[in-house]
Amino acid sequence: MKSKVALFIGLVFAAWMFNAAAEDAKAYTEGSVTQISYIKVKPGKFDDYMKYLDTTYKAVMEASKKAGLILGYRVFSAQARSPREPDLILTVTYANMAALDKTDEGDAVAAKVVGSMDVRNKGAIDREALRELLGGELVRELILK
Repeated sequence: MKSKVALFIGLVFAAWMFNAAAEDAKAYTEGSVTQISYIKVKPGKFDDYMKYLDTTYKAVMEASKKAGLILGYRVFSAQARSPREPDLILTVTYANMAALDKTDEGDAVAAKVVGSMDVRNKGAIDREALRELLGGELVRELILK
């Protein structure tokens, strides 16, 4: 009789623990991570900046995608409501936070496509004549279960 009572108490405890664990489970899973850059193109420089995006930027992004470092990238036109708002938004999507942290691999891809760090730094300086980086943010997709 004692073993049946002990078994019953054990089953009730196990059921209670299972139910408590199920209640604590998240209602979502963490998905991809997207890095967003807000760009204000300088007056008269839109076509020049778009040429850069269509050549060097696109080549680096495609090589990064091929290397499995990113899932994708996009370029959006935006209607600025004030002089301090972006008129172009760039996004780069990574599989997760760990993929975002692969900076050494990203540098290697950029070096292969663009050249040395000195060349890339000069390119960054030259781009400042075309646009202003207003800021950015990092967002993570939450996939509801």
